[in-house]
Amino acid sequence: MIQRHLFSRRDFARVSAASTTLAMGHKLSAAQRRPRAQVHETRVISATPDLYCGWPTLTRRADGQLIVVFSGGREQHVCPFGRVDMMRSDDDGQSWTWPRTLMDGPIDDRDAGIMETAHGTLLVTTFTSLAYQSHELDRARGKKPGEGSAWPPERLERWLAVHDRLNDSQRQAELGQYMIRSIDGGVTWSQRYSSIVNSPHGPIQLADGRLLYAGVRLWDENRDVGVCVSSDDGQSWQWLGDIPARPGDDNKHYHELHAVEAADGRIVVHIRNHNSANNREILQSESTDGGEHWTIPRPIGVWGLPSFLTRLSDGRLLMSYGYRRKPFGNLARTSDDHGASWSDPLTVSDDGSGVDLGYPSTVELADGSLLSVWYERLSDSPRAVLRQAHWSVES
Repeated sequence: MIQRHLFSRRDFARVSAASTTLAMGHKLSAAQRRPRAQVHETRVISATPDLYCGWPTLTRRADGQLIVVFSGGREQHVCPFGRVDMMRSDDDGQSWTWPRTLMDGPIDDRDAGIMETAHGTLLVTTFTSLAYQSHELDRARGKKPGEGSAWPPERLERWLAVHDRLNDSQRQAELGQYMIRSIDGGVTWSQRYSSIVNSPHGPIQLADGRLLYAGVRLWDENRDVGVCVSSDDGQSWQWLGDIPARPGDDNKHYHELHAVEAADGRIVVHIRNHNSANNREILQSESTDGGEHWTIPRPIGVWGLPSFLTRLSDGRLLMSYGYRRKPFGNLARTSDDHGASWSDPLTVSDDGSGVDLGYPSTVELADGSLLSVWYERLSDSPRAVLRQAHWSVES
């Protein structure tokens, strides 16, 4: 059932006071511990420099194998060619297989999330978009007043060859949030089916056996922000509960959620925020009842987007996120109090050439070191690549 939350002025005052207390606690805790990142190696791992690779998610399976999925086959950040590709590594990221395409629908497949369930099932997520039509194609075809094509004819012909495979109504019917499922380690995959919500990095496993997916109903009229749950290993999903908006916020400006279950049982969700208050900062919401009810999102003093959450073997939480200000790169922070406060930032990379980068996801390797994978457009190429960093946290 969708839970609607109405807050009085007295409720707001009480929450504001609590948020202030938490923020003060954050400052004190961060001042007391200043971990830093020791980066052992950073390198490009994608093998298709002629194609744009975007928005990856990395997972580590129970047997130690690494899998990364991403939006591949692309010409640029927004285009009609996006598909979901996958690569594997059996040596902790020292080498990667050639990309395999898992999904390639008739319009743009964007983002790619992956997880392995407790049963060994692999779940991969994506969403479809027609943004390329309004952002690029209509202008190139002169459908916007005063604008016409400056594209080479062969480029326009290539885009139209993809776009015109469907008519307008068929393209609209393709919009959705999707998931595919593999029960044989990724050898074969199901047909795509609805996951109700989408976020770049997909769902998580809870200690009670359920799967929880925090995200947004992207193409629904109300654009609800909240969580879905699966009790059958990801075969079907049900809406569980809304995440309320802060007073003054419009939840249409909440994007790209990710969740983690802390060692004390609370579920922590991070939200990419584009409301005027704390614009482009990460907001945090929490649930102590298994995901049915959520606190009002609060700022945690972190500018960046979006956040990927990892629970480390020692119980600490790790957040990794893109930093689209100079020096462009990727940062991380740790929490040793289940997300109540976060450390100062740790620099995973700071050599980016611009804002077209980020979406890092991080896993812990068997030796306790960390591996992060993100996408990044390098200075010497118009195409974005996948980069990884092998690093450790030093207290």
